[in-house]
Amino acid sequence: MNYLRSLHSISSGCMMSMLALAALLLLPALTRAADQPNTLTPDEQSVGWKLLFDGSTLAGWKHPGKPVGSAKGWTAEDGVLKLAPRSGGGDLVTNEQFENFELSFEWKIAPGANSGLKYNLVSPDRGLGCEYQLLDDEKHSDAKVGPQRQTAALYDVIPPAAEKKLHPPGEWNSSRLVVKGNAVEHWLNGNKVLGYELGSAQLKAQVAKSKFKGEEAFGTKTKSAILLQDHSDEVSFRNLKIRPL
Repeated sequence: MNYLRSLHSISSGCMMSMLALAALLLLPALTRAADQPNTLTPDEQSVGWKLLFDGSTLAGWKHPGKPVGSAKGWTAEDGVLKLAPRSGGGDLVTNEQFENFELSFEWKIAPGANSGLKYNLVSPDRGLGCEYQLLDDEKHSDAKVGPQRQTAALYDVIPPAAEKKLHPPGEWNSSRLVVKGNAVEHWLNGNKVLGYELGSAQLKAQVAKSKFKGEEAFGTKTKSAILLQDHSDEVSFRNLKIRPL
């Protein structure tokens, strides 16, 4: 009987060791899958996230006012949506429109570069709308105008928090944008850097001091495409994900 118990104990111990080893071997694969750019985890899919960029094609994007599939100057290479400098491609917009959403994306720019992600477009043909500014805050001349034109600002209207964490050109930054009702939030590298209310008296007062002061519709709530700006500089995006709210 003691002999049988010993065999059972050895067998159970071997089985536990094999299971533990299998788990250790599987863990790196699961980690790689979760960290793989331009993919969604099962948890993300279950709460409604979807990819705006599939990592290999420009499906779902076009130039404003142009047929679906038009995307001159922009390329999908090595899992990155990239604009070549001075390519004359023009802005790029999603085929789909969004009103209330949470958007996350990673981006990097070349030294001295300027770009932006626009939303709540009140005049899509002109690309007029709210802009999450993307900039080399150290070298681009726009940054010298003031913090309202620096990275993560509501461009030329509201500056981001002074203590924001920004990675330098050539390195990836992670941004998040939330539009729920009239409430808007800009996030940068895990930190909320500004918030405002669309259509509010406070926003109108700030717009009146900006380059958009003659645009009465600017900052009013609307449904629109998401726009990636061509400012003639090199900019790259990946992990563009959106969740309708």
